[in-house]
Amino acid sequence: MSNPTTPADNAAGRRVTLVTLGCARNEVDSEELAGRLRAEGWELSDDADEADVVVVNTCGFVESAKKDSVDTLLAAADTGKKVVAVGCMAERYGAELAESMPEADAVLGFDHYPQLGERLDDVLNGRKIAAHTPSDRRQLLPLSPVARQQASSSVTVPGHGWLPSARQRLSSSPTAALKIASGCDRRCSFCAIPSFRGSFVSRHPDELVTEATWLAEQGVKELYLVSENSTSYGKDLGRGAGRALEELLPRLAEVDGIRRVRVSYLQPAETRPDLVKVIASTAGVVPYFDLSFQHASASVLRRMRRFGSTETFLSLIEQVRAYEPEAGIRTNVIVGFPGETEDDIGELERFLTEARLDVVGVFGYSDEDGTEAEQFDGKLEQQVIEERVQRILDLVEHLTAQRAEERVGRTVEVLVDRVEDGVPVGRAAHQGPDDGECLLHGGPELAEIRPGAMVLGEVVESEGVDLKVRLIGPQAPAERS
Repeated sequence: MSNPTTPADNAAGRRVTLVTLGCARNEVDSEELAGRLRAEGWELSDDADEADVVVVNTCGFVESAKKDSVDTLLAAADTGKKVVAVGCMAERYGAELAESMPEADAVLGFDHYPQLGERLDDVLNGRKIAAHTPSDRRQLLPLSPVARQQASSSVTVPGHGWLPSARQRLSSSPTAALKIASGCDRRCSFCAIPSFRGSFVSRHPDELVTEATWLAEQGVKELYLVSENSTSYGKDLGRGAGRALEELLPRLAEVDGIRRVRVSYLQPAETRPDLVKVIASTAGVVPYFDLSFQHASASVLRRMRRFGSTETFLSLIEQVRAYEPEAGIRTNVIVGFPGETEDDIGELERFLTEARLDVVGVFGYSDEDGTEAEQFDGKLEQQVIEERVQRILDLVEHLTAQRAEERVGRTVEVLVDRVEDGVPVGRAAHQGPDDGECLLHGGPELAEIRPGAMVLGEVVESEGVDLKVRLIGPQAPAERS
């Protein structure tokens, strides 16, 4: 381990390491920060031992994510380098985090992002920076969605206002996240995200197409569209929620060099039939549905301030599979919500069994600071929550493995993400970035396959949600009508 470098006052020699935690939205934010820092003369380093300062882009979504953020900040401090906390946890807790973590040399909020290089200079030169003071970011923009676009130019919204100089890729992966919007207007009783990410703001479609073109020039083959709620895209652009996304997807799929467009974070209650059709049947847009069901019991969903039931969710899934039987469908569920009964958990089990989903994330409920659910009666004992989580996990493991096994014998198009010990590893259309993998095998031609290649294969075996695929040959994406 090298000794801390004495910082110079000029740009030469300043090195920064960016560590990103949490979701793909944070990955986009880190690449924006990297672009800003590079433009200001900073050198990016993957090795914290070689850096002058380590910037940790934290996650503040749930308790386990907060713990990971704290552990990462402590580990960064152990290197002897200057450490700066940014991201959701820093934005959400600000001065409170700074007080509890003296190991961090600065805790900066989103409003510091445009001057991040200057703030890092302050840190390196021993100048004290007042910790970010949190506020409800929903109050920064007008209540009316259509009034937000002009007002948003005066508010720092990470991932917006793209320019070629304002994003630096931090990965050589052929897949890149593209942030289509930020914030959320929903008021789910368990979720604190709107309070620190702010109200929903869409990015203009022309800007998104321009950034997608730039990403394609950097070697990206798959765009992974991210936001807090993709089905709300466009409601502040005067186009209407859902319809703007329907118009955007074909435009992105037509960008030269882009082979796949994948949408994430769909709200079931806002997923209209026309949007289902566009995602399931547009050439270049993969038939993949990341649907945030959260539960299946109507009574639990009402307490969550959400809408739906087993029947309405199964009906939506039926719509999807009517267009594309092989479509990938994933979700997340929260188990142990206040007031959840044995009947409620049984209803969730019934839904999961009938839905035949490809991937299910299972989370045990925990109170989140400042949320409505934090004040609810009917809290369950932690042991009960953990038992129910394990019960659903066991069921999900069986059901998703069964769903993967149903794909044996099918032909799939695989986008190769990496080559590991000589084995090309990638994902089929139904697999998102965290939804399982395809391991390719076949003949000597495997040695010629590189990341970013799109190949055709036959599924010959499944293991959990992963697939073993026999290479058939190179293949352009098939047209769908």
